[in-house]
Formats: sequence, structure tokens, C-alpha cells
Amino acid sequence: METNQITGNTPENKVVEKNGCLASFLIGSIVFIFLMIFGITTWFYYNGMVSREETVNSQWAQVENVYQRRADLIQNLVATVKGYADFEKSTLTDVVNARSKATSITISPEKLDEASLQKFQQAQDGFSSAIGRLMVVMEKYPDLKANENFSRLMTQLEQTENQITQERALFNKTAQDYNTAIRKFPRNLFAKMFGFKAKAYFKAEIGANKAPAIKF
Repeated sequence: METNQITGNTPENKVVEKNGCLASFLIGSIVFIFLMIFGITTWFYYNGMVSREETVNSQWAQVENVYQRRADLIQNLVATVKGYADFEKSTLTDVVNARSKATSITISPEKLDEASLQKFQQAQDGFSSAIGRLMVVMEKYPDLKANENFSRLMTQLEQTENQITQERALFNKTAQDYNTAIRKFPRNLFAKMFGFKAKAYFKAEIGANKAPAIKF
């Protein structure tokens, strides 16, 4: 009596098994290559965004430094003019209050959004306005303008005001470079994945983009 037996060692089964192993190997290789490419791409884009963001953060720190320098110079200036008995005390009070408000507002680089930067800029613009009024009042005091310490402070203040304008412009430039980078495809996908958010810009308002006139 003949029986048909199907065993796992037939040539047909060996071919099927070999083809299955080859297919698994190819699929595994494709997956591995894909993961390698994805990993390298992620590494490249992530590090690039980190570098750009750190540049923005560094420039923001420089902006804060020059604003702080202006605040320190004004503090020294107020101390100098206080020696003049008939100097308008209300003007000095306005300057001191505006300085206090301006220096009380700080922003972490990670939170440079539109609302935070607008609040910061409004406080600094208010301080600039108070400084401008102080300059006008000082015109009435020729003896004050002849004071050597006063003259030195005025020179330093003028230089600082110009530096503020320059540093703000440079900040906007670095922020634009960063914002453009994280919006471009496919980098925007990785930016969203890792939580990179756009930075706000300084916006010029009427008269706010000009340093207070310091002429004596």
C-alpha cells in the first residue's frame, strides 16, 4: 500500500523557507536602514535647531546687558543731579519709578513670546520717555552740564543708547534665522516633535526706535 507523505524536508518547502528568510532579511535591512537615516536626520536637525536657539538666547542676554547698563548709568546720573537743590524733583521721581519698572521685568529666553516681549518693550519705552524728559529739564542747568562727572555719564549714556539699537537689531536678525529654520519643511516636523517654538521680535513704534537725544 502506497501513502503520500508530505514532509518538511521536500525541495519545495526548502525553497519556500529560503525565500521566507530572504524576505525577512530584506525587510529587516530596510527597517534598519530607515531607522539609521531617521536617526541621523533627527540628530542633524535637532543639533542645528539647538545651535540656532542658543544663538538667540545669547543675543537676548546681550540685549538685557545693555539695558541694564543704561539703568545703572541713569541711577548714577540721578545721584549726580540730586545735588542741585532747585532741580525738578518730580522729574527725578518719574525717572526713578520708570527705571524700577523697567528693571523689574525680565524674560527667560525660553519664554520669548509676543506677549512677554511686548511687556518688556513697553517698560523700556516708558523708561526711554522718562529719560527724554530728564534731558529736556537738564538744559536749564548750565552749571550741571559743566560738571565733569555729568559730562562723562552723558557720553557713556549716548554710547549705550546706540548700542541698544544695534543689539536689538542683531537680536531680531538671529531670531529671524531661528524662526525661519524651524518653519521650513521637514525641519518643522522635528521642531514640533521636540518643542522648539518661535521667538518674538522687537517692533519699532512711533518714536520708540530712536534713542533719546543727548546733546549738551
